[in-house]
Amino acid sequence: MIRENIQKETIAAMKGGDKQRTAALRLISAKVKDRDIEQRTAKSTVDDDDLVTEVLQKMAKQRRESIQMYEDGGREELAAQERGELAVIEEFLPQVMDEGQMRVAIEEAKTTVGADSVKDMGKVMAELKARHGASLDMSKASAMVKESLG
Repeated sequence: MIRENIQKETIAAMKGGDKQRTAALRLISAKVKDRDIEQRTAKSTVDDDDLVTEVLQKMAKQRRESIQMYEDGGREELAAQERGELAVIEEFLPQVMDEGQMRVAIEEAKTTVGADSVKDMGKVMAELKARHGASLDMSKASAMVKESLG
């Protein structure tokens, strides 16, 4: 589903003459194809939308890190290019939970696994990933879980 949307948007961007958007969409497609090739030798198969979402999350994280480095280095033109790519990537990512929703999800996960100390953090994180996967910012969730268990 996500893969088809990316292909449709690529065609629309090419027809519309939007070169930056077309380049970003082609970059996404290339990364997804690279991941498809990796999956050929994998022992387990992954749902297509999960695979594409995983690729998009990784790309978004890379863009955010690059933006920070470019801004720190005074390279605003490169940071702007990365922001443009990030905006295109984020269009295809599922909506991320806000802080309130994350706190509720963390409490539910803690109750489910019976977590009561920081030692149980791995169990809580695994439960969160299984339940909410792509709609959860795992780095923020990790800090919030640690805080609530500590």
